[in-house]
Amino acid sequence: MTTSANISKKKITEKTSEKKENILEKLSPGISDTVISELSSEINNMLSFAIYNGITVNTEVNALIQNSNVDDLINAHNLLCKNVAPATPKSIGYTRKLNKNGNGNSIFREFPLLRNLVVLAIVFLITYIATGMSAEVNNDSLDKGMMNNSGIPLLLNIAYLSSIAGLGVLFFLLKEVSISLKKGTLIPENAIGYLSQIILGIISGLIMSEIIAFYTTDPKQINLFNKSILALIGGFSSDTIFSILQGIINKIKNIFTT
Repeated sequence: MTTSANISKKKITEKTSEKKENILEKLSPGISDTVISELSSEINNMLSFAIYNGITVNTEVNALIQNSNVDDLINAHNLLCKNVAPATPKSIGYTRKLNKNGNGNSIFREFPLLRNLVVLAIVFLITYIATGMSAEVNNDSLDKGMMNNSGIPLLLNIAYLSSIAGLGVLFFLLKEVSISLKKGTLIPENAIGYLSQIILGIISGLIMSEIIAFYTTDPKQINLFNKSILALIGGFSSDTIFSILQGIINKIKNIFTT
C-alpha cells in the first residue's frame, strides 16, 4: 500500500512539474522554435527563387546563415527580402506551392484564380455578342440612356455596356496576373481584391458611359462607338475613375470643412 501511494505521489508531482514547465515556457520571452523554423524555410525559399530567376544575392547572406544565430537569420532574411523585391516570402511560398502541386497537371486545375478570370471573360464575351446582335441595342436606344429607356431595351443596353466594362477590367486583370506570375508577387488574397475590382470596373464603365455621356452638349454625338469606348475605358481604368471621384469628394469636403 505504501509503495503504491508513493508511486501515485511521484506521478502527481511529475505532472505538476511538467505543467509548471509548460507555463514557464509560455511565459518566458524569446522567439519560439516554430518561428525560427519558418524563418529558415523562408530564407531557403528566397534563395532558391533568387538563384532560379538570376537575381543577384548579397554575399553576406552566406555567412549569416552559417552562424545559425537568430539575429543573423533575421539580418539574412532582411537582406534577401531586399534582393527578391517586389516578390515577398509569402508570394514566393505560394508560387512554390502551386508549382509543387501541379505535377504536370493543367494550370487551370491548380490555379483557380486564373480559371475563374478566364471563365468570366468568356461569359462577358458571350453577353457582349448576344446583346450586340439584338435589334434593341442600337444607336437610338443607347442615345436615350437609362433615363428615357425602359423594359427589355433598357435591360439589354445595360447588359451590353456592362459586358464591355467587364471585358475591359478582365483585360487588365489577366495581364496583371500573368505579370505577377512572372515576378512571383502573387498571393492568395489577390482573389478577393480581383473580385472587388471586377465589380468596381463594371460600375465604373456604367458611370463613364451613362452619366458622363449623358451630360454632353449635343446628344447626337452620343453613338454606339462613343458609349462602348467609354464603358471599356471605365472598366479598364476603374482605379483611376475611383481616384478622380475620391479627389472631387475630398475637395468638396475641404470647402465645407474650412
